[in-house]
Amino acid sequence: MFRVSDFEDFFSRRCVWVNGPVIVGAGPSGLAVGACLKEQGVPFVVLERADCIASLWQKRTYDRLKLHLPKQFCQLPKVPFPEDFPEYPTKKQFIEYLESYAKRFEINPRFNECVQSAKYDETLGLWRVKTVSASSGARSEFEYICRWLVVATGENAEAMMPEIEGLSEFRGNVIHACHYKSGEDYRGKRVLVVGCGNSGMELSLDLCNHEAFPSMVVRSSVHVLPREVLGKSTFELAVLMMKWLPLWLVDKLLLILAWLVLGNIEKYGLKRPPVGPLQLKNSAGKTPVLDIGALSKIKSGDINIVTGIKRFNRDSVELVDGEKLDVDSVVLATGYRSNVPSWLQESEFFSKNGLPKTPFPNGWKGKAGLYAVGFTRRGLSGASSDAVKIAQDIGKVWKEETKQKKHTTACHRRCISQF
Repeated sequence: MFRVSDFEDFFSRRCVWVNGPVIVGAGPSGLAVGACLKEQGVPFVVLERADCIASLWQKRTYDRLKLHLPKQFCQLPKVPFPEDFPEYPTKKQFIEYLESYAKRFEINPRFNECVQSAKYDETLGLWRVKTVSASSGARSEFEYICRWLVVATGENAEAMMPEIEGLSEFRGNVIHACHYKSGEDYRGKRVLVVGCGNSGMELSLDLCNHEAFPSMVVRSSVHVLPREVLGKSTFELAVLMMKWLPLWLVDKLLLILAWLVLGNIEKYGLKRPPVGPLQLKNSAGKTPVLDIGALSKIKSGDINIVTGIKRFNRDSVELVDGEKLDVDSVVLATGYRSNVPSWLQESEFFSKNGLPKTPFPNGWKGKAGLYAVGFTRRGLSGASSDAVKIAQDIGKVWKEETKQKKHTTACHRRCISQF
């Protein structure tokens, strides 16, 4: 039944009918879906809480960041990277590519619109997406009514802040890695980096290059692989081998290559997991570290490896092995998580951790017109693959119902009406 409270809420906001899907998120995943829908001739609306596309890349990444994988594995559908871009494009180059991509496909997100809730109304048979807009200092509330909802907020929507005893008492500077820009601000300082993934390793290296004194907390086991072997991308080699060999054998070969190139890293405090790097990535989503120079700094002692944290004091940290370390600043390279549970009122498709319950490659489609892109734990290539499937799936229904001609484009059809 359509309840009175729903009726009142319906008219308390500016309601917007979307003649096509609503895409939540204007990062690479959302842009990829938008581009593919354009090719299908399907109109859409993109909602973005920030004031720009790819806000994670533009506002929450460090200056020295480059793509960790070769560019051919990171391009979005329909458009390769420019030929003059290096094999590992810089942060600035990747943002330029995304902005050019959005312009090429005429993707114009509605910025500064934060989705408060999204719920499927079984009575109407439609999705109701409620947002709050704070542009120009004025607060506005909207409700978008649509048949299809594409969740493109991704796996890295929110920073994960660990709860560590005494951290609030520590007098030094404490930031999450999403706020770290450059080691220049830490020159000459003792910095504790919490986390030993790709971000933790690269921030520690950056701190070294700016004459800081980093200590990196390594709580658990970690796979470290060379980014390249004999000038060839390790990831590319793995992809090639997996065409012919089983996963367990590819893992064995990768570890042999890593030992030949990097040597025995366990004596430096970096213990390898019992499960191979690719199997661990598939089962737990834990990405292996692709070394770009941090390991040599660890071997030389410029990056100090320490065990887990017991508690913080005002000017120091106590480790689980009893050691006490004086530190000036703390950088939390503790990763990110999905924010889907905070706004999507649905429990059948998404799990409590904000990821689709159905594993790759079938986690892109739910029921009642619900889709997910950018949750494959397989980077940009996984997001691109899902974006193509989603657009084809929606496009098929769209064309059947509207009897649209093959070459009709989305701009010929009005997408939004307000009432």
